Parts: sequence; structure tokens; C-alpha cells
Amino acid sequence: MSGLLAGKTALVMGARNKWSIAWAIAQAYSAQGAKLALTYQGDREEKPVNELAESLGGALVMNCDVTDSAQVEAVFAQIRSEYGRLDAMVHAIAYAKREDLTGTFLDTSRDGFLLAMDVSVYSLVETAKHAAALMTDGGSIQTLTYLGGERVVPNYNVMGVAKAALQASVRYLAADLGPKNIRVNALSAGPIKTMAARGISDFDIMLHAVEERSPLRRNVTQQEVANASVFLASDLASAVTGETFHVDCGYHITAL
Repeated sequence: MSGLLAGKTALVMGARNKWSIAWAIAQAYSAQGAKLALTYQGDREEKPVNELAESLGGALVMNCDVTDSAQVEAVFAQIRSEYGRLDAMVHAIAYAKREDLTGTFLDTSRDGFLLAMDVSVYSLVETAKHAAALMTDGGSIQTLTYLGGERVVPNYNVMGVAKAALQASVRYLAADLGPKNIRVNALSAGPIKTMAARGISDFDIMLHAVEERSPLRRNVTQQEVANASVFLASDLASAVTGETFHVDCGYHITAL
């Protein structure tokens, strides 16, 4: 099917480079007819994200440090000014200190814990509030999570706890925003070789485990996650909200 997102305006936050899941989602949204806005963080990401946007024929590109409420507010003010409304938002933002993704969760520092929660969880709450104000005819809000928020995954540590809080936030936001016909869901992707994944120790072991044990006996691709995101953003998913939607070749149903 084509044109599933025709006439819709979407914001994708976190499309850092061509390997990211968020970029695959942005490409899929554009292919399905959506008008796009993208965010990046800091000067280092500005050039590559602008180049990605140009490859789609142009998109509104904005800097956004989600730990700065003034920057978050400015992003949505610019979307209102340029597009007038918003139909979909994808929150693909997470961060934890590298040292907190090795060793044991027990050794997580206070500042490392708070930083992971602020960037990975509270940012969804704050951006959802601003996005909802622009979703005058309902809409879709999505975030990216991982099985480590439901089960213990070696070396995922504080990020696993953050993802658990993120998934709980999805359910509460779905309840808050449902009366406005705004759906909120989490996409739980299997492990994928992105630049962000390089910060997790023994990541290749995780990939091998999925390939060996998942019902489909393979790993998921960025494009497959993007296809699921298109579904959740489209009218085909009009009754789906509050879900953690697994796109992991079925690995989540197996015993570890």
C-alpha cells in the first residue's frame, strides 16, 4: 500500500545518521507521503542530518537538546509556524553514560541514573505535551524501546530501567491523550547495528542470540521497524494505543 501518510505532518526526533532507526522511519514516512520535520542535537550532528533531509527533497530541520526546555518549546513553536499542525511524532532519543553500560547495574551513579531518566524518559513526556497541542485532529506519538525494559539483558543496566520507565510512561500518556484521539505506543525493536548500539558491551552476542533463538531465526532490520512505525502512524492503527509493539522477529516470546 502507498500513500498511507499522505497529507500528514510528522516530526522524527533522533535521526542522527544513515544507520539510525529514526532515519529509516523518516525515509518510510516520506515514501508514504508525509511532510517531515527532523531534529538533531548539537553542531556535530547538524551537517549529516541536513544532508539526510536534502536527500528526501527537503524537510524542516531543527536543533534540539531535550534537556533544555526552552529548545524543546522552540522546536514546536517552529513547527506551528511552518506547518500549523502535527499528525505524528517519533521520539527516538535515549542516552546513558558509557560506563553505566558495563559492569553491574548496582554500580550506577546517581548522576548517571538521573541523566538516563531525563534524556530517555522525561523527554518523551515533555515533547508529547507540546506535540499534543498541535495534534488538533488526533494523531500518533511513538517512542523506541527494547526488551531490556522487560527482562534483564547483560550490560543494558540503567538503560533497561529507563526503558521500563519509558514503557510505563507510554501507558500513562495513552490514558491522558486518548480522549483527544491521540494514540501513544512504543516500538520494541530487536538489536540492530546502529552507532548508538556500539556503546553496549558484547552487543554482537545479543545479535547472535536473536539470530539463533528467535522464531524467525534472524535479526530485524531498520526498514522492518520503520514499516511498523508507518502502520502505527497511519489510520490502519486507529484503535491501537498504550502498546509495546514488538518488532524483533519474535525473540520476546522465547525463554532467555
